[in-house]
Amino acid sequence: MPAPEKHFPISKLAQDAISIWQYGVEAVTPKTLMEKKIHRDGNWLIVDEQFEYDLSAIGKLIIVGAGKASAAMATEFVHQHCRDLPNGRDSLGGWINAPAGAFAQQVAGLHLHEARPAGINAPTQLAIDGTQQILKLVASAAPNDLVISMISGGGSAILVSPQPGISLADKQAVAQCVAAAGGNIVQLNTVRRCISQVKGGGLARACQAGQLLSLIISDVLGDPLEIIASGPTVTDLRPDRTQAIDALKSLGLLQHPQLANVVRWLRKTETSSEDPNPRTQVQNVILGNLADAVDAAGVRAVELGYRYSMHVARQSEGDVMEVASNAFEQLNHLRDEPEIDCWISGGEPTVRLPDSDIGLGGRNQQLALAVLDQMRRSGWPEAHANTDIAFLSGGTDGEDGPTDAAGAWFDSNTLGRLSKMDLQPATYLRRADAYHFFQEVGGLLQTGPTGTNVCDLRVGLVRTHSS
Repeated sequence: MPAPEKHFPISKLAQDAISIWQYGVEAVTPKTLMEKKIHRDGNWLIVDEQFEYDLSAIGKLIIVGAGKASAAMATEFVHQHCRDLPNGRDSLGGWINAPAGAFAQQVAGLHLHEARPAGINAPTQLAIDGTQQILKLVASAAPNDLVISMISGGGSAILVSPQPGISLADKQAVAQCVAAAGGNIVQLNTVRRCISQVKGGGLARACQAGQLLSLIISDVLGDPLEIIASGPTVTDLRPDRTQAIDALKSLGLLQHPQLANVVRWLRKTETSSEDPNPRTQVQNVILGNLADAVDAAGVRAVELGYRYSMHVARQSEGDVMEVASNAFEQLNHLRDEPEIDCWISGGEPTVRLPDSDIGLGGRNQQLALAVLDQMRRSGWPEAHANTDIAFLSGGTDGEDGPTDAAGAWFDSNTLGRLSKMDLQPATYLRRADAYHFFQEVGGLLQTGPTGTNVCDLRVGLVRTHSS
């Protein structure tokens, strides 16, 4: 068990940064999104003002799902929209794969399946078992049934059905090796789609219901449907083994011993005889994404009296150190900008782990530490005694790497304490050990699971004493 974090006084600026971050996260929770995007008009279910479903004409309503937010999505959907189904509550059923701790309450008719331990974002045998139940359930649906799929970030790791010849250990190795090589979610899912029976439209192809509605909370920059949870309900992009091999090659992983079986399997020339065209009519709807969180955070910033600029990344941001350099520049710009004192951004960097002596942390903690280190080396706080600062970076799902923190924050007080402590941020950065650094100086952002997941949200605040 890690040692407890040391607690220090938190500045008003840091409190505001946390409040702005929390407001952004709340805007993309399933409860908020279900209330905003879906409503009932009698027996009609109206989704995002685009699609209408006559519930009185539906035999069974089958709800399935996978992801960090899927349990909360299913729970909110049932509570808000399924209290008085035309064919009775017995017409409702389903199965949800989600992490342990994601089930705040049980829902009549739904099996809520803990598909992995909390804080371990990797495929498990529990995930495979649950996915088989989901595939059986949608395959048993009748033509007059409606299947509603709840998909969110983290779905790739808990909606798991390996192709014949691929083992659970192979699936785990792909996730571990790509992450360690600094690979992004696009590269990872390009490989995962090929070695799975459920990803890349596999769930849709298994479904025998007349209609399949997929409600999606996006954790991928730019919202590409084929990447979110590896696209289980996206049928217009088939898995491509050549692209998967190219992704591994670009990361220098083709010769990795842990991936030998996966590479051999991908190089097979035979293709699947599976019918590529699903029998069900599929509609995919993005309920919420990172832009929604950033917009809402901006609203909160204005309420607190800040004037902000914002940026939402549309594709992978690359190495965390480059993202940290940009954040450092933005904070310095705020110091010299009389009209703007808040910077809100959203994105997702990558972290390349050291070959040995690896510490504990996640990309948000690593980002916050890298920004802090640059500020310390540039003379903060002594060189800017009349300026207060706060910076926060946190995963909107409440998880950051294999830790119990969503991310980390620091303020001018943190920098002041650091100057009196025998801690070298660069040493912790080299070991990817940001968690233990912030344990010592204070600043771990510990929220627990938030019930949603739309990448990372960052907040920077700068104010001179005179303002």
